[in-house]
Amino acid sequence: MPKVRVAIVDDSSFVRAALARILDQDGRFEVVGQASDGRSAIELVIRLRPDVVTMDYNMPGMNGADVVRRLLEQVLVPIVMVSAHTTEGAQATVEALAAGAIDFVAKPGGEVSMDLGKIGTELKDKLLIASKSKPLAPSALVVASRPVVSDQPVTVRKPTPFPGAIPAALAYPNVAPIADRVVVIGSSTGGPSALDAVMRALPPKPNYGIILVQHMSAALTAALATRLDGLGAFRVKQAADGDRVRVGVALLAPGDRHLSVAAGAVRLNDEPPVHGVRPAVDVTMKAVASAYGARAVGVVLTGMGRDGALGLAALKTSGGRTLAQDQSTSVVFGMPKAAIELGVVDEIVPLSGMAAAVARAVARIS
Repeated sequence: MPKVRVAIVDDSSFVRAALARILDQDGRFEVVGQASDGRSAIELVIRLRPDVVTMDYNMPGMNGADVVRRLLEQVLVPIVMVSAHTTEGAQATVEALAAGAIDFVAKPGGEVSMDLGKIGTELKDKLLIASKSKPLAPSALVVASRPVVSDQPVTVRKPTPFPGAIPAALAYPNVAPIADRVVVIGSSTGGPSALDAVMRALPPKPNYGIILVQHMSAALTAALATRLDGLGAFRVKQAADGDRVRVGVALLAPGDRHLSVAAGAVRLNDEPPVHGVRPAVDVTMKAVASAYGARAVGVVLTGMGRDGALGLAALKTSGGRTLAQDQSTSVVFGMPKAAIELGVVDEIVPLSGMAAAVARAVARIS
């Protein structure tokens, strides 16, 4: 098989050399170029057309998210972020993932790490997966994030500080009305940018709650919730044990915890991973199917593997509606494909139409 051609982008010459050494020692990879800043990275990738790019976030001139956006406007190349695993690093990584980066690897010990060998296996595994993915152009995400109800554009409130200047009933998620309808959205690789687009586009004045399950580490789910909060009609918070499912509020499963629901309240647990992941979409969807029955809608977005297929099956059996992202707009068509092949999907929807499809599905709940 041909080698995976990799371009390395980092402002530290030490880090670039260390990453190149890790990859050059593996016969599956070929490092075809290196760059120290965003501008030269864009020029390098346009010229060399690598199969995949590793990219730091903190660089002179443009940050990683800006480089991701500008690069994907010109070349649809998979990008894996290699960033510091700190609070600031988590926020920066989520911004880059929302901009279209495929995945991330955390540098051990900070920006200029002396222990990069510790991430060698994870880095190579994620580069192999990313090299087979299909990143979306920023324009596709912009189109997808336009809110639509009956094909007419709707104004979405601008992001506001949490709790922010919004209607009193939604000022704090713990005082919003209890929801008797719920939408569960599961995603993995490519999920942050897909969730960003869907949450922006959901119609205003919702009468349901949302539970989000994204395959992501505990260090990043809090940052993802912060990013998604205030983008559209929903408040978004990382779920805590005992949280109630409320109207206009989206609860994001925290990294490394399974999320289930009983009597309208969230329950978090540390039971073994399912499909090798925790949180698992199947765990949450099966619990929601049991708790809400026909008053639930399940959605599986882009992601690798089969997680979510059995969850959608449980929801469909209980009378709920089920949706899956289509192949043309999925970064990785693993999870949606598994659900579709299982025959448990009511509607296959492109990312640009998913928010409207969710609204229609909820409207059919009596």
